[in-house]
Amino acid sequence: MAVGAVRTAARLVRCRRRRHHARMIATHAPTLANVAEHLLEDEIHVWQLDYRPAHGRAPLHRVLAAYLGTDPDRVTLTAGEHGRPVLAATHDPSLGFNWSHSGDQALIAVARGIAPGIDIERLRPRPRSLEIAQRYFSAEEAAALAALPVADRDAGFLELWTAKEAVLKALGRGLAFGLDRLNIARVADRLVLQRLAGDDARAWQLRRLPVGPELLAALAWRGNSRRLRMGTLASDA
Repeated sequence: MAVGAVRTAARLVRCRRRRHHARMIATHAPTLANVAEHLLEDEIHVWQLDYRPAHGRAPLHRVLAAYLGTDPDRVTLTAGEHGRPVLAATHDPSLGFNWSHSGDQALIAVARGIAPGIDIERLRPRPRSLEIAQRYFSAEEAAALAALPVADRDAGFLELWTAKEAVLKALGRGLAFGLDRLNIARVADRLVLQRLAGDDARAWQLRRLPVGPELLAALAWRGNSRRLRMGTLASDA
C-alpha cells in the first residue's frame, strides 16, 4: 500500500460487531480518526494494511497520529528498555501499541492501559522447523510439533512462532529472553499460554488473528479479556 493510503482513507464501508470481536474496513482518514477517537478501555484495535519496506515507520506514525489527535510528523517514538518502540513521554501515556510486518502485509495493534504484542508471518516452507523447535522451543511444544503430520508442521511451527513473538513483544523483550521460557499449547483449537518464566501465565491473553490465506498472526497482552476490533486500511488502488 502506498504510504498515502492511510492518509487518504474515506469512509467506513462495513462495521460488524460480535461479542468478542468486530470487523472494521476503513478507506478514508476521517473514518480512521473517528474509529481512533472511540477506542474504549476494554478494546484492542488491530489494523491490517499493505506494506513495503520503503514505507519504513510512516504507516505506523499515521495510524498513531489518528489515535493521538495530532499530525504524523509530530509522533515521536523512542526505544524501551529492551528496544521495543514506545511513544515518547510527551504523548498520551495510556496509549500502547505494537506492530509487525511480513512480506507485503503489516498489522498495527493499539490499546489503552496495556502493552499489546502482535506478530504476523507469511506461511512458507520451513524444512528445519522440527529441528529448530527441538533446539529452541519447550520440550512440550517440540513434542506437539513432532506429533503433527509432516504436511502440517510448517503451519504448526509458524503458529507457535507468531504466538511466542507476540508474547515476547508484549513483554517488551526479544528472542534473547529464551523461546523455551514460555510454553504455548493448542487447547480446544485455541492458543493458550501455559507457562511464562517469572510471570503468571494465567494473567495473559493470547489470540489468533484472522488475517487471510497464507498468513498467520497472533496478539498477546497481560490483563483481562478485551474485545478485538479488526480493521483493514484499504490501498489507494
